[in-house]
Amino acid sequence: MGGGEMTGEVGVELVADVHADVGEGPVWWRREGLLLWVDITARHVHVLDPHSSGRRRLEVGQPVGAVVPRRSGGLVLAVQHGFALADPTTGESRMVARVGDGDPSLRMNDGKCDPQGRFWAGTMAFDERPGAGSLYRLDADHRVETMLDGLTISNGMGWSLDGHTMYFIDSPTQRVDAFDFDPDRGAITNRRPLVEVPPEAGLPDGMTVDAEGFLWVALWGGWAVRRYAPDGSLDRVVRFPASQVSSCTFGGPGLDQLYVTSAACNLGEDALQREPHAGALFRCRPGVHGLPPTPFAG
Repeated sequence: MGGGEMTGEVGVELVADVHADVGEGPVWWRREGLLLWVDITARHVHVLDPHSSGRRRLEVGQPVGAVVPRRSGGLVLAVQHGFALADPTTGESRMVARVGDGDPSLRMNDGKCDPQGRFWAGTMAFDERPGAGSLYRLDADHRVETMLDGLTISNGMGWSLDGHTMYFIDSPTQRVDAFDFDPDRGAITNRRPLVEVPPEAGLPDGMTVDAEGFLWVALWGGWAVRRYAPDGSLDRVVRFPASQVSSCTFGGPGLDQLYVTSAACNLGEDALQREPHAGALFRCRPGVHGLPPTPFAG
């Protein structure tokens, strides 16, 4: 059920055939040994115990673009209009910070914690109109800073091994951009393109950084995840049996398993017959390890 190219075969495993509308944002909850991911428009968080294969679903009640564990326990969500703390058992949540003036045409799309434990998440318009989105940073004291404006589909993020470069994707640009990152202040400057993704390869979506500093980029419409070197050169392609590959993260006790989310939204009946596992969670062992994810510091 899948394969790799440029560096030999990589077997792909179907882990959870949940038929997510917009599966996104996988994150390894290291303390609990669980994998978390969201279905944005279906408004819930999936929780998987890979050891027992047990799975449950938290109903959030509003669009949820990202989930991350908290250092002090529980979860933090990037929900439609801001950030919320959530109970990992019941899914009950309470808002701690609002963004975007409550504009009903906008929603959160993707998010991740930086190495210092700040939670970054960005918005997009439901109709994907250009320039409507922004990128926000939630600090440990629950203050929010607007970091970028004029985005269209705020998406994947990651940080270099030395912590001084931040990677960011605004999907329609067909790029992964790099910023100089100030770890102390959480400031970003000097935006420049790092990776140019050919349109025929798909739309760059979510991503993760491995322990060698390479970037793994999910390709929406591209049936694949690509691995790029820190200099932006293409290293590897791993293919999946779903066209709308949305994001990826490393998990498992050794952080040696790459978990990959996908989406079934906007696929017609013919397309769904061709890809019956659209919206599933997949897993592969690409032969490299990921980095321990940083929980939210607040």
